[in-house]
Amino acid sequence: MKKTIALVGCLLLVFHINGQVDFKKLDAYYSKALKDWDIPGMSIAIVKDGKIVFSKGYGVKELGKPEAPDEHTLYAIASNSKAFTSAAIAQLVQEEKLSWNDKVRDYLPYFALYNPYVSQETNIRDLLSHRVGLKTFSGDLIWYRSTLGPEQIIRRVKFLPKSYDFRSGYGYSNVMFITAGEVMKAVTGKEWGQNIQERFLNPLGMTRTITTTKELLKKGNAATPHGLIGDSHKPIEWEDWQNVAATGGIISSVRDMSQWMIFNLNHGIWGKDTLLTAASRNMLWMPHNTFMIDHTSADKSTHIRGYALGWSIADYRGRLRVGHTGGYKGMLSAVTLIPDEQLGVVVLTNGMKPLFAALVNYTVDAFLNAPLKDWSAEMLANYNKSNDTRAEERRKARVLNTKPSVDPSMYLGEYRAESYGTIAVKKAGNEMKISFEHTPTFTATLSHWHYDVWKMTWNDPDLITWFPHATVQFEMDNNNNVTGLAFDIPNNDFWFDEWRSEKIK
Repeated sequence: MKKTIALVGCLLLVFHINGQVDFKKLDAYYSKALKDWDIPGMSIAIVKDGKIVFSKGYGVKELGKPEAPDEHTLYAIASNSKAFTSAAIAQLVQEEKLSWNDKVRDYLPYFALYNPYVSQETNIRDLLSHRVGLKTFSGDLIWYRSTLGPEQIIRRVKFLPKSYDFRSGYGYSNVMFITAGEVMKAVTGKEWGQNIQERFLNPLGMTRTITTTKELLKKGNAATPHGLIGDSHKPIEWEDWQNVAATGGIISSVRDMSQWMIFNLNHGIWGKDTLLTAASRNMLWMPHNTFMIDHTSADKSTHIRGYALGWSIADYRGRLRVGHTGGYKGMLSAVTLIPDEQLGVVVLTNGMKPLFAALVNYTVDAFLNAPLKDWSAEMLANYNKSNDTRAEERRKARVLNTKPSVDPSMYLGEYRAESYGTIAVKKAGNEMKISFEHTPTFTATLSHWHYDVWKMTWNDPDLITWFPHATVQFEMDNNNNVTGLAFDIPNNDFWFDEWRSEKIK
């Protein structure tokens, strides 16, 4: 049930005692925030001046079970993996095995985008800074829960539509980081996971960090992902992202991620080993894609924001802020660095409400001795106000008592989406089913909605909670021949309109 947050009485101040942060107050704030947001569990660590100064787990690893997480509990860090990919590429540049400005086609001749010129000119930095011209999350339906390998995924990218001119906009692109992982493999002859293991996990002593769920049982002490049904969390299964690990496949603990933060705050030097040169550090944190800032706003805390190479960059209260967030099915996370203060914060959660942002901001403010506000209460109030009305709007627009324009048997057959593959509509007893060639869990039963539009009822309960309203329209030519499919599945993560399909038989 959604909660109304009263600012009066719930603000917990973090005081500085003799110049030191009061960690008991921070600890109490974290505990209360977890409860207020109704998230199953989380782990948090803070590093300062090259040392871990705080690390703790909260809540439970899985709802219905008593075991609590700790600093060694494993969570998916998802897109926080991107910084590892860009750092490994930087090492290859240091080794003179490639250059930042090398063309992707120098290593992957099959690489292509929506335009021949863009296909030819896209370079390594373009892959890592989300500026190739694709819409945010475009192509994610090619790889998500897919049986396709990385090369098969990349070969379909050329069919994705252009969203903005090359290098003149921002579109967060997982498929370009998958491409970067394959460039790394082409250069080294090793899989992405092996590269990351040898280049960073082993040297930094990140002994519990893995790149595939196949290692979870052996490692033990892992949190369980939790999906949302309405406002309530429920345990769900882990998904293995090993095939697309370069964009989000790492599973780690706050203890191990503290080693990663200390390494980055020390600009790529670990002990006596310089794993990243000064040139690499500067390139990785250089904004390659800058964002618009409202300089007319009353909020003067941020003057520049952008995306570097695997990291987001901004200023915050007069300091450089470097970080990233991660979203995995059932887990959200954040890594934030304040290099000027030698400060790092990592928050790993096993729920789907974005508490991490509030905890990061509150923690950073505490260490900066800034005027504190209750970020958790403010952000939770905003979260509770947010209301996606798209599904309800479609239900209200439904026209009752209509009929299909053709006999439903005419719908049966195979359809092809260029960026994906074959989509089949078949009869199963008295029902029609739709299935997707490379995504076995994306199957649904069709029931008439209105006209030539049919409701999709997913066979996987998780998909029902994620995509509660899903319809497919059977398109016709002027002679009422079925020609294709068009999907309407409102959500903020996957663009099903990219699966618009032509009937092939």
